[in-house]
Amino acid sequence: MTRSVCRTRRTRRSLRVSGAGAAALLALSACSSSSGSDADSDSAGSSSSSSAKVSGQVTVFAAASLKESFTTLGEQFEKQHPGTGVTFNFAGSDTLAASITGGAPADVFASASPGTMATVTDAGAADGAPSTFVRNQLEIATLPGNPDKISSLKDLTGSGLKVVLCDKSVPCGAAAQKALEAGGLRLTPVSYEQDVKAALTKVELKEADAAVVYKTDVKAASGKVTGVAFPESVKAVNDYPITLLKEAPNADAGKAFIELVKSAEGQRVLTAAGFRTP
Repeated sequence: MTRSVCRTRRTRRSLRVSGAGAAALLALSACSSSSGSDADSDSAGSSSSSSAKVSGQVTVFAAASLKESFTTLGEQFEKQHPGTGVTFNFAGSDTLAASITGGAPADVFASASPGTMATVTDAGAADGAPSTFVRNQLEIATLPGNPDKISSLKDLTGSGLKVVLCDKSVPCGAAAQKALEAGGLRLTPVSYEQDVKAALTKVELKEADAAVVYKTDVKAASGKVTGVAFPESVKAVNDYPITLLKEAPNADAGKAFIELVKSAEGQRVLTAAGFRTP
């Protein structure tokens, strides 16, 4: 059916509203399924138009434990959307939340706990309700080969061991405190670090004998530390929420990045890094 005929039928439909009925619907159906396919062309145009909207820079504030997996996803995003660029700010979730509520420009916030996300949502800085996209569990990071034979959380309370924890205000630190309470244990670390990567680095540099971090961080260390699982960690599993920010400079790109994170492809990257699905 030719384009002119389709236009004629659409015109008749708009002029003769009372007599449109089934005939008009059939006419529209015929136009949408015509060969050469205006509809196919329109659909392709709509798809490329949607893709064209995703351009420019997207800024993502993300918990430090997401560094490796989000960096990989950022590279994939840029390949999927030529002309875009992803800028990350990785740090402790509490620090990031404070920056966002203080007016720092960002499109997306991915936190390591609902508590730190609440700082942003309570301030009215989130665009809609955040959604949990992964979970993470604690593990003890020891020196390579575990020379101190650490086999439990209780072992960290022994004298002579230099143990590092994340600060209690940071999700990994809050989770460590929950795990210690679940085991009825008390631990005084040699230092409290502002994010999980800083805690892990202390062990990698042999400035500490052990640190309580996430499983994902032990895996990312690629042999620079040895991981020791402990049962109390199941009492302190962290949910990771993600949200578009209300004042996002590039909301379209921000939405597209969140879609990638939550997609099957994004979940494969995250689970390969050691995260658990929600």
